[in-house]
This record gives sequence, C-alpha cells and structure tokens, in this order.
Amino acid sequence: MPTDQHIAPAATSAPHRGLRGFWALIAVQFQGAFSDNALKWLVSFLVLESAFSKDDRDLWFVLVVPLLFAVPFLLFSIPGGYFADKYSKRSVTLATKCLELATMTLATVALAGGQLKLCAACLFLISSQAAIFGPTKYALLPELLPIKKLSWGNGIIELTTLLSAILAALAGGFFAHAFRGREVWSGVIFLALSAIGLLCSFGIDKLPAAGPSRRFKWNFAGELFNEINHMREDRTLFTAVVANTFFWFLGSLLLLNIVLYATDILHVDDIHSSYLLAGLSLGIGIGSFLAGVLSGPKIEYGMILPGIAAIAVMAALLSLPGLDFSGVLLLLAFLGLAGGFFVVPINASIQHRPHPDEKGRTIAAANLLSFIGVALQPLAQYAMIHLGHPNPARIFLICAAMCVVAAVILFRMLPQLWSAALGWTRLRPSVTL
Repeated sequence: MPTDQHIAPAATSAPHRGLRGFWALIAVQFQGAFSDNALKWLVSFLVLESAFSKDDRDLWFVLVVPLLFAVPFLLFSIPGGYFADKYSKRSVTLATKCLELATMTLATVALAGGQLKLCAACLFLISSQAAIFGPTKYALLPELLPIKKLSWGNGIIELTTLLSAILAALAGGFFAHAFRGREVWSGVIFLALSAIGLLCSFGIDKLPAAGPSRRFKWNFAGELFNEINHMREDRTLFTAVVANTFFWFLGSLLLLNIVLYATDILHVDDIHSSYLLAGLSLGIGIGSFLAGVLSGPKIEYGMILPGIAAIAVMAALLSLPGLDFSGVLLLLAFLGLAGGFFVVPINASIQHRPHPDEKGRTIAAANLLSFIGVALQPLAQYAMIHLGHPNPARIFLICAAMCVVAAVILFRMLPQLWSAALGWTRLRPSVTL
C-alpha cells in the first residue's frame, strides 16, 4: 500500500487549476472556525460572569453551551451533505456565509441588549451553518486540488483550523474582559469578520454541482445507516471513517481530561490549563502540516498505525507520577504531533475515495459519526461533576489502552495497513498490492 493508486478505486481527481480557489477556501474556513469558536467562548465567559447560582452556572457552562455548539452537527450534517452534492459547492459556501452574516447581526443585537439566552440561540444558529458548510468544505478539497496535493491540502486545513480555534479561545476571553459592559463591540467585530469571510468566498472557483439529480431524504437516521452500509462496500473508506470517529472521540476525552489533570494533579490555574490545551492543539496542527508535506503526491496510509502507536505511548507516559508542568506540556505537544500524522491520511482518504457525486453525503455521514462522540463529551463531563471522577492520570492510561485496541481493530479491518506502515518507516520495502 505504498501509493494511493494501489489502494484507491478509480475516482476522478480535480482538473489542473491554480491554487487561488484553495487559498480562498482556507481563508473562509479560518474565519468561520474563528468566529464560531470565539462566539462560543464569549457566551461561556458571559455565563461565568452572570448572576446565575453555582448550579445554574455549571448547567449552562458545562452542559448547555457545549451542547448548543455540538448538537447542530448531529442535526444538519446529513442535510449539509445533500446540499454539497445537489448544488455547486461554491454556491453552498456563499449561502452559509450569508446565513452567518445574518446570525452575527442578531448576535450583535443580543450582545448590545445583554440578552444571554438570545446569544445562546445565536450560538446554535452559527453552529448550524457551520454543520451545513462542513461537508462542502471537505468535499471542495478534491475538486480544488489534484490528488497529488490532497494530503498537503488536508495538512494546511487542519493546521489553520486548529490555529483558529486556539486564537478564538483567547479572543473570547479577551472580548469578555475588554468589552465588559460594552459587549456590542464584540458583535461589531464578529459582523466585520463575517463580511470578510463572505468576500473571501467569492474567490472559490466556480464549480458545477456533482449530483444535481439527488433528492432530499427526510429520514436522517435511515440515510445515515444507508450511507454506512454503502461505505462498508469500500473496506479502505470504511476503515478511514471508523478511524476518524475514534480520533474525534479520543480528542474530546483528552481535552476534558487535560483540564481535570491540570486542576487535580498539577494544581495550576485556568491560564496554565489553556496553555496545555494549546500545546495539544498546536501539536495536532503542526503534525497535520508535516504529514501533508511528507506525504508528497499521494495519500500515505503508512502513517496511520505509527501515528496511533505514538499517541498510545505519549498517553501512557502522561499517566506516570511526578511529571511537572513543562514535562506535561511537552508530552501533550508530541501527542498532538502524532495525532496529526494519524488523521491526515484518514481525512484525505474520506475525501478521495467516494465517487464525485457521493462525496458530500459520505463526508456528511463521517462528520455526523464523529460529532456523535463529541456531543457525548458535555454529557459525560456534567455527570462527572456530580458523580466524581477517577484519577485523571489513570484516564490517560485508559486512553493509551484504547489506542492499542483501536489499532488492532483497524489492522483487522484493513490488514494492508501493516505493510504500509513498515514501508513508510523503512522497516521493510514497500509492497505493491
């Protein structure tokens, strides 16, 4: 499995074109991810600063706000896949940016009036447009890039998305502090950013609809199960979807545990906790970029097993007693680096392997499965607040064990991953399948 041509079915690649449309997509994605996450953090900080009782604050901060951010991805990923196939992906992008601009206008009104519940409703709306845009965003990559640049493009988009999320977390706190009593200015900034994102979206190449004859199906659950059954016909694609679902589940669990570890084991404040989260996120971003560059002109499946093995090792080391803050930060950065190498070929495979007129719905189903795991995180976190939590260091060890189990499952699903890993690590010459 040394090259994608030995493992992928015949799938049409993007015709040769310049990179202007790709960089326009990156700009749109960066702005959208920043605005969505910054609004989420701003609403979260406003909840913490509100006159709610402690129980109400816990309910809103730990459960309500995260669910308002995650649930739209469960509801609208499948419709987003339909739009990505039925219509031009450029048109879908423009429509979602218009929806974002309208939502941020409403958010500005809510912030000006100090209407926290209306702000929360705007968070749901902004996440809804992001969920609809998600399948289009990833399905655009193989249409804007040739196959030889697909891994590179995935590395770029993962790096910039994670950087935007990190900056958004910092910006949300800054807005809450700098504009206290003048929250309308936060809304004005969000409005300006949405307008910039809309302008950038006009730079995306004009593309025809991939599946204009596709009909909308209201039975989302049935559509999901049908899509899963369809994906199972392609063993490599289905393996990539399973791996992607595990990655998002593990990431949500690790993010939760890092905060608990910082508080219960390291005894550091919130600022230092955010440094640990940033270390993990930056590691994933840098790892994704490097994986894209090192993949060269192909999808490098050989990175998958070494990537998950390195995640397991780093997680196991984090369970050791006596680690100081710097040591934990370094291990988390390397864990994130390994995660980037694990996820880039997975994402590239999900984008490349489906037939062009099925990419939108396949990516939508993969997104929905990943966000099922993400949506379970706030439920688990809220339950742990009231039921207690095991030693966070032990949770890292559990995560390491889960990675080992996941690696075995992925190998059983697609045995060629082993020979690809040996070929990529130069432990054995690559074998043509």
